[in-house]
Amino acid sequence: MRSATALTQGLHHHVHRTRGDLPSPSTAVPDPTRTPRLGADASWTVEAVQQVRYHVVRSQGLFDVDNTTLLDGCADAPMAAGERRLVVVDSAVDALHGDRIRTWFDAHDVAATIVALRADEEVKQWDSVSAVIDAMNAFGIDRRREPVLAVGGGVLTDVVGFAASLYRRGTPYLRIPTTLIGLVDAGVGVKTGVNYAAGKNRVGTYAAAKATFLDRTWLSTLDPRHVSNGLAEVLKVALMKSAELFELLERSGRDLLEDRLLGSTPELDAAAATVVAESIHLMLEELQPNLWESTLERCVDYGHTFSPVIEMRALPSLLHGEAVAVDMALTTVIGELRGYVSIEQSARVLAVMRQLGLPTWDDVLAEPGLLASALRDTVRHRDGQQRLPLPVGIGGHRFVNDVTDAELQRALELLRSRSRDHAQETR
Repeated sequence: MRSATALTQGLHHHVHRTRGDLPSPSTAVPDPTRTPRLGADASWTVEAVQQVRYHVVRSQGLFDVDNTTLLDGCADAPMAAGERRLVVVDSAVDALHGDRIRTWFDAHDVAATIVALRADEEVKQWDSVSAVIDAMNAFGIDRRREPVLAVGGGVLTDVVGFAASLYRRGTPYLRIPTTLIGLVDAGVGVKTGVNYAAGKNRVGTYAAAKATFLDRTWLSTLDPRHVSNGLAEVLKVALMKSAELFELLERSGRDLLEDRLLGSTPELDAAAATVVAESIHLMLEELQPNLWESTLERCVDYGHTFSPVIEMRALPSLLHGEAVAVDMALTTVIGELRGYVSIEQSARVLAVMRQLGLPTWDDVLAEPGLLASALRDTVRHRDGQQRLPLPVGIGGHRFVNDVTDAELQRALELLRSRSRDHAQETR
């Protein structure tokens, strides 16, 4: 276990005796069975550990009629003929795949109530959560035996997970991510949430799905930009934890992007399978010992120091992964200025971002005070310290607490200069 959190259980009763409860001088040893007099001060300390168990299951063609993975692929979340399920589907996914989804449920004699819901950052708000709760209430869900199915991208699974965590203080749910960012990032952790005011995911809970079912075939209808969006999260864990994964992206990233990670050739299939599996493993390796974020130094927060403010300020022009990429570009340059990353390594990182179709600059960065404000907000989020992960070479990292406004400005000017130079070279 990487977390230093001590896990203990028990109920401890503390009695704070008043003067009238003190033993008489003739009593040498107080009777431990004696009930304190009424009015005596008392307190209790409860220590308990909640076990968390969830599954990440891979299967190609989940809604092919002959695929039974959703029925028997996870022993903790079985589904059988004659049962019913509430299925919340991203409305865009429903338009493309709704008939296939309904045909699968009909073929397996599962009574599915399908609710289509718009799910993007602009509507990732409480109203969407309320709509899911309304659907759960109208369905009359059995909170022990009828897990809600969430079929869609990271926004949809976040919204449904949040609603499920609230309804009757916790209703089980299953995630079926349909985007790359859902497959490798949003679908494998335990956080749920929605945006509030100008804050990214400002309101949410920790609520693990019973299972997440991963299926790369959804990516066949995904816009290439959204494939790039997911590759940003792959690049994040590569830069923090795996030079080998970075080198795979460097060699094959452009081809994987064009192929949507579908594996149209044996070589691309092997590369895509490795990218997805390695990304998930590296992510879970970090999350598992620290699911509740008792330790706030988390290398998977790389690219997520400035990006929440950048993304919300630029909304809707930047997708989540694009904002993360801009953050990573900036913090890579900070690492370079500090000598943690060589000039050559920094150039490689920016080049791979461009190969993956990701931005390395957005004009919102030039807004006066934006980055300083974003860093202050992060400090509040991370218990008074920056705890800012920076790359050390490629595949390593360290945490710092001393980034200054002046340093941010130097990095900003260097990144802007390089972005201009690249733009001129590609004209």
